[in-house]
Amino acid sequence: MKTTLYIVGGLLILGGGVWFLQGINVLPGSFMTGDPQWAINGGITMAVGVGLILWTRSRK
Repeated sequence: MKTTLYIVGGLLILGGGVWFLQGINVLPGSFMTGDPQWAINGGITMAVGVGLILWTRSRK
């Protein structure tokens, strides 16, 4: 179970990172490029991923 939560947390961080970078116009090539709303969504998604990993680490 812990491994699954670590994988989900990592995927949230990676996906949120892509959204963030597209939102701040670093990664071009989609409708999200240059849209600040996607930078916000990506930041929130990365924070949820980090929170999930930290919560998983604290569980027994």
